Amino acid sequence: MVKTDLSLIILSFNTELLLRNCLEAVFRAVKTAGNQRIEVIVVDNASKDNSPYLVRRQFPEAVLVISKKNVGFSRGNNLGLKKAKGRYILFLNSDTEIYPNSLRKMIEFMDKDETIGAVTPKTLLTSGKMDPDCHRGFPTPWASLTFFLGLERLFPKSHFFGQYHKLYQDLDQVHEIDAGFGTFMLVRRDVINQVGTWDESYFFYGEDLDFFYRIKEAGWRVMFYAEPLLRHHKGASSGLRNESKAISRADRRTRLRSAEASIRAMEIFYKKFYQDKYPDWMTSLVLVGIRAKGYLRLTSHYLKL
Repeated sequence: MVKTDLSLIILSFNTELLLRNCLEAVFRAVKTAGNQRIEVIVVDNASKDNSPYLVRRQFPEAVLVISKKNVGFSRGNNLGLKKAKGRYILFLNSDTEIYPNSLRKMIEFMDKDETIGAVTPKTLLTSGKMDPDCHRGFPTPWASLTFFLGLERLFPKSHFFGQYHKLYQDLDQVHEIDAGFGTFMLVRRDVINQVGTWDESYFFYGEDLDFFYRIKEAGWRVMFYAEPLLRHHKGASSGLRNESKAISRADRRTRLRSAEASIRAMEIFYKKFYQDKYPDWMTSLVLVGIRAKGYLRLTSHYLKL
């Protein structure tokens, strides 16, 4: 039986045009991956556009999985995992374009060190700047507070105020991090077998931090690969980001549901991993802060609609 080296899972929701660009880039990278055996799995999350037809017609070599309803990011990726046979699993957003040698480089990188459980490479936004979410610390109460107050933005190289993204580290060198992101997340199959799949309590946002947290708790290393390997049209599926507003096809309901899910994700993560580590008064304060942030975020999006 021929063993699959890499299973690449792309979750798509109403991103037909971006998905086409994504898959074209993916199959270019597959061709330059040498002898690596790679399968491509596309999970369509009940898109209302022609994404499934696009995959069938233009990319018949891809495995297509169709969900009858939008089941969210975690469950959608888990549907893809059920089809995956690779010793490595790459979760890739449909609003990305990977570079030609990215898959080969990632497989070779993981093969060299069996202590590495997961890796995220440096990811560029369409502006050419690095997407800071590819290099993150865990959202402790202090890290979250300094981030939401804008102190990290004012002092990005400060160890004291910059714990949310840890941009004070050398971003031109490979190094260990707390977490990357689900936009490009390469995970060893053995890791998934040990820590489990995506937590389906999350609908959208936060689920990748949860996954990385479990990976680190299990003793695996999570790495930041310092060479840029992809470009990211950030926020195209949710419709919440200004930089992708012109290309996003997210409707009003999707934008509001995404905003609500982002707040809910904070609460799920805190209660799951931090509630028992902090005193009750701290937990009460954090949860009040999360709900206040949620109210402000939802109010802001309602005013924009």
